[in-house]
Amino acid sequence: MESSLNTPIAQGRTAEVYNWGAQHILKLYREWCPPEWVEYEAAIARTIVAAGIPTPAVGEIVEVLNRRGIIYERVKGVSMLADLKARPWTIIRHARGLAELQAKIHRLGITGLGSYRSSLAYAIEKATSLPDALREKTLKLLAALPDGNAVCHGDFHPDNIIVTASGPVVIDWMTAKAGNPWADVARTSMILTIGIAAARVGPILSTLSRLYHSAYLHRYQALAPEVSDRREDWLPVIAAARLNENIVAERETLLQIVEKATERG
Repeated sequence: MESSLNTPIAQGRTAEVYNWGAQHILKLYREWCPPEWVEYEAAIARTIVAAGIPTPAVGEIVEVLNRRGIIYERVKGVSMLADLKARPWTIIRHARGLAELQAKIHRLGITGLGSYRSSLAYAIEKATSLPDALREKTLKLLAALPDGNAVCHGDFHPDNIIVTASGPVVIDWMTAKAGNPWADVARTSMILTIGIAAARVGPILSTLSRLYHSAYLHRYQALAPEVSDRREDWLPVIAAARLNENIVAERETLLQIVEKATERG
C-alpha cells in the first residue's frame, strides 16, 4: 500500500492525507508529531463516532515510511470551503449550516476528553512571541472565564467540514476537548476573520467572508439563547493561544487583541 503514497490529496501543518485503497484514506502525521497525538485523535474520533456525530469511521493506527497515521473511512464529498469557492451563492446556507452543526456538537457531553481550558493555558505558556507580562495577564483572564463540559472541536471551520449527499461530515478531531462552547465559537470566529485577513484575499472574497462570518454568528447566537454570549471575553485568550501556532502573518493582529484586552483588565 505504501507504493500508493505518491501525492497527498490534502495536507496541513501536522499531517498529510493519502488515498488508501478504494474505501479508505490515510491521515499520516508528520515526523515531528509525537505518537500520543495520533493515539489521542484515534481514541477521540472513535468516541465521537459512538456519540452519533457525523464523522468518518476510524480504522487502525499504522506506521508508514517511519511515520504514524490513522486509517479513516473515505467520505465522498468536498470540503465546505471548496464548495463555497465553487458555488459562492450558497454562502448564507453554508454559514448557517456551520453554526447549526457546531451547536449540535456543543450540546453533547462526552467523557474522556481533555480540558480545553488546560490546553489553552498550555498553548499560552508555550507561545514564544507572547511577552511575559501579557502572558501572565492573559492567564488571569482565562482563569476568570467560566468553564464547561461541552464537546469543543477546537478547530471548527469550513475546511474541516465535508459536504456529502447525506449531509455534512466533521473531520480532524485531534484538538477536541471539553470546555465552554463560547471558547470554541471564538476560535471559529477568529479563523473566519483574522485567518482570512492574513491570507490577503481580494476585496470580493473579503466581503464574502465578512458576510459568512456574520451569518454564522447570528445563527449560532439564535441557537444558544439560554447561554450568555461570552465570545468577546474568550477572544483574547484564544488569540494568545493561537500565537503558539507561529502563523507569522497573524502575529501582530493577535498581539493587538491580547494587548487591548489586558489594558482594559
